Amino acid sequence: MGEPARSLTFPWEDDDRSWPVQGQWTYADYVRLPDDGYRYEVIRGHLYVSAAPNFDHQYVAIRFSWLLTQFGVDTGLGFALAAPFDVLLPEGIASPVEPDLVFFRTGNQPRSGDPNFQGVPDLVIEVESPRTRKRDRTIKQDAYREAGVPEYWRADPRTRRVTVLVLSEDRTRYAERVYGRGETIRSVLLPGLVIPVDSLFPVV
Repeated sequence: MGEPARSLTFPWEDDDRSWPVQGQWTYADYVRLPDDGYRYEVIRGHLYVSAAPNFDHQYVAIRFSWLLTQFGVDTGLGFALAAPFDVLLPEGIASPVEPDLVFFRTGNQPRSGDPNFQGVPDLVIEVESPRTRKRDRTIKQDAYREAGVPEYWRADPRTRRVTVLVLSEDRTRYAERVYGRGETIRSVLLPGLVIPVDSLFPVV
């Protein structure tokens, strides 16, 4: 996720309606934004803007998408969706957030025709990039923890590592484990989800 939008004077017209100041953005404001190739997110009322991701980011995101989709088909435990897809976290924590990947367990998933998902996904994955790394590790991580996301994974193509964060029973913190080259990720939430780290990143 990029830095918060500093200027709220946008270079497009919107029927002369003004845009909210930072801290007061809502989902209704969000849906007025143009489909211009940028990814917009609203977290705790603040608008964040991200430009198109680079090759490494997209490679890892697509690998995760394929592996999680196959896992869902094989086990029947649920299914994965890739960004862009609006996830509205409860209590106005995010309206919306756009995770790179989300996995929904059966019974906790959007339905056909839904324009968004309102609730708490079971697994969220963000692929870090130089411009999003700080936000993925702070603003977004705090939002996911506060919302009660059981597992949050951060993949870093630069270091070729994946950080798995598992929510504590009292929902106050994430327990963290970092997986590197030659290691295999195992999900606590999803039995049988096993992903070799080396399978996620481009061959160098």
